[in-house]
Amino acid sequence: MSKVRVVIENITPRVDCGRFPIKRTTGETVIVEADVFTDGHDVVAAMMMYRHDTAAEWHKTPMKPIGNDRFRAQLTVQQLGSYLYSVCGWVDHLESWRRGLRKKYEAGQDLTLDLKTGALLAEAMAERAHGLDAQRLREWAAAITDSRRDIEERVALSQTDSIRELEYRYPDPETVLNWDSPLEVEADRERARYSTWYEMFPRSAASEPGKHGTFADVEKLLPYVASMGFDVLYLPPIHPIGMTERKGPNNNPTASKSDPGSPWAIGGAAGGHKAIHPELGTLDDFRHLISKAGERGIEIAMDIAFQSTPDHPYVREHPEWFLKRPDGSIQYAENPPKKYQDIYPFHFESDAGEALSKELRGVIEYWISQGVRIFRVDNPHTKPFPFWEGLIREIRRLRPDVIFLAEAFTRPKVMYRLAKLGFTQSYNYFPWRNSKRELIEYFTELSQPPVSDFFRPNLWPNTPDILPEYLQFGGRSGFMIRLVLAATLGASYGIYGPPFELMEARPREPGGEEYLNSEKYEIRYWNRDDPTSLREFIARVNRIRRENAPLQSDRGLKFHSVDNDNLLAYSKTREEDADSVLVVANVDPHHAQSGWLQLDLESLGLPVNGPFQVHDLLSGARFLWQGPRNYVSLDPGHSPAHIFRIRRRVRSEKDFDYFL
Repeated sequence: MSKVRVVIENITPRVDCGRFPIKRTTGETVIVEADVFTDGHDVVAAMMMYRHDTAAEWHKTPMKPIGNDRFRAQLTVQQLGSYLYSVCGWVDHLESWRRGLRKKYEAGQDLTLDLKTGALLAEAMAERAHGLDAQRLREWAAAITDSRRDIEERVALSQTDSIRELEYRYPDPETVLNWDSPLEVEADRERARYSTWYEMFPRSAASEPGKHGTFADVEKLLPYVASMGFDVLYLPPIHPIGMTERKGPNNNPTASKSDPGSPWAIGGAAGGHKAIHPELGTLDDFRHLISKAGERGIEIAMDIAFQSTPDHPYVREHPEWFLKRPDGSIQYAENPPKKYQDIYPFHFESDAGEALSKELRGVIEYWISQGVRIFRVDNPHTKPFPFWEGLIREIRRLRPDVIFLAEAFTRPKVMYRLAKLGFTQSYNYFPWRNSKRELIEYFTELSQPPVSDFFRPNLWPNTPDILPEYLQFGGRSGFMIRLVLAATLGASYGIYGPPFELMEARPREPGGEEYLNSEKYEIRYWNRDDPTSLREFIARVNRIRRENAPLQSDRGLKFHSVDNDNLLAYSKTREEDADSVLVVANVDPHHAQSGWLQLDLESLGLPVNGPFQVHDLLSGARFLWQGPRNYVSLDPGHSPAHIFRIRRRVRSEKDFDYFL
């Protein structure tokens, strides 16, 4: 019969029973908890074990009881890659004896035999110990049974804390239960957690109308991007564009010879996914752009769209990678009733699927070799899950600093599955969550386990595909509100510019979300010096993000009550930071709104009844508040939101200090 008597259950964090890793970035902690218990009244001990997957030795940390048979320990991930962690437990006979001895001593009972029992337990442990540890255990056993010492001294020796460390170090291996299989933490770099994206079409980067932009033109705009505080510059596909079935302006199925086509229609006479559209420049020009952007603290994110045009070299060289229709023609992309005759999807279920997958992985590897470390992946939900799991795992095994953003506006379970499979960040439903109730419900879901352990949202108020109704009718205030929400609800967010900062709000047709005269189908010229631009406001919000660490994490989000359905209040707090950030936003872009805010002061680390100062980082104004209930009023024509920094008071109420 087994000597194992403990039970281990409900280990957290854990995604799908351990099928997928949880996500963290270097420097972040993982708080591991588990239920560990046994029959009867014996004391149990629990240990957390962890190691980087490149290391052979396990680190071991005792888990502390937190009540109701629940134990807790934590680890800090220090290097990129994969960590493994697990839990073990056992009945701690020596600690059970120590607890019983205390009770008997307090009851005035004879302890002669009990002290000898403890000594025997220590001697047995000494047999499993080594060197000085074995010697300490034997000396301790001798001391507690030494009749020359008075009983009070012997009892005091029995309870020494130093012996507890040895109990964790040398348990009886026959009594130890190890969790079935280790769990995994995927450790990313900081930019996976906190990033600020700006999307730009290179072909629209020229300094004068009518010209096709180049990488050199994008390079000239790096100061513009940096001045707004963005650290990721995302470029739509930069590959050759096909001619066959090329789309004209506003997705017109008929294009003229001068129409540039859609960058997502990849493949032409100049090559495919490993080539660059000739009018943008050369590979050396692209590398130079990456280098110059890096000097300004900006990374270039590259769009990966695994699809081809009829003109792609793959169609000629590997027709087996595409689905044939009964008439022998290749199946183009469809989302009935929509037709995309300029796009051929890959057919992963063909007999050549393995060779296709290897080639597409080679595309990623090629651009990594050119210096790219961030990839925005177009429509990943239209490719097989096993393909992504294998590709991302293999890429990250060799390059754990690579970041993948999933552009998957799809069903929730599909979107979450892609994140579990390895996508570092994910698009999400933020563009369509506008009301107070919708925002609270959605971000409560995203910011709490289990979702927060595997899904990192990247919030976009607009994209080339999405001009939300809120922006179409919200005016300048609407753009400002959505920017503040994206930048403060999420640690990662992005905008598609210049349409965002220039407040482009014209849809192609009423009720639709496509831009009129979309850059997807034509070259646009943008007056980036327009005095009405939101450029300065965006820069201020991004500076606030950089200077306030709570906004650099999706954790620590808490919503606070306001007695007005058009006022949304929430805070971001991290235990390691002295400051909290409180945001109050008017989600009505047309009318002034006011109400009484009811703060959860404990979550903000503030005294229940004392005064405290809030500093609005947007306007610079300071307010002295008292207690949990305070009045707020926001006129969207003046300022649609407050971003308050709150610092804990350190002096008495009489000499209240105004903190910076």
